[in-house]
Amino acid sequence: MSRFVPGPDTTHDFRATLGRFATGVTVVTCQSERGPLGMTANSFASVSLDPPLVLWSPAKSSSRHDIFLGAEHFCIHILGKEQRDVCMKFVKDGLDFSDLSVTTDPNGAPLIEGCLAHFECRLHATHDAGDHTIILGEVKAAAARDGEPLIFSAGDFGGFNR
Repeated sequence: MSRFVPGPDTTHDFRATLGRFATGVTVVTCQSERGPLGMTANSFASVSLDPPLVLWSPAKSSSRHDIFLGAEHFCIHILGKEQRDVCMKFVKDGLDFSDLSVTTDPNGAPLIEGCLAHFECRLHATHDAGDHTIILGEVKAAAARDGEPLIFSAGDFGGFNR
C-alpha cells in the first residue's frame, strides 16, 4: 500500500483509491424546460429513516448540475445488472429517453420503468461540497423488484455474485 496526500499532483491516485469502493449505479431524473432530464450517478446513499432521506451528489462541472439543483422533485433509479445500456445513455446525454418506457410520478418527475428500485423525492436541502453539491431528497414513495444490482468499481461495471 502506497500512502499519498490528496492534492493537485495526486488527483489520479485519489480517484483510483476512491474507485476501490464498489457502488451501485443510479440514474436521477427530473423535469426541465426542455423535457425529461436524466443523469447517471454513483454518489447515492441513504441518510435517514425518519424522515426518509436519501442523497446524491452531482458535479458542479456538469451542464445538468444547475437544473437538478433547482428541481423541486426528482426520482432516483437504482439500476439492475442488465441495465448498463440505461446507465450509459445518461452519462453524456441527459435528454435521450428513447427506447425506454417512462411514466411520471404524481409531481411530474420522470420514472424509468423496469429499474431495480426507485425513489420519488422532494428536495429537502442542498449543501456545497467542493466540486460537487450534495442534494438531499425526502422520499415520498419508493418501489423495488427482485434482481441483481449493477455495480461500479475501479472504473468498470460488474454484478454481485451470491
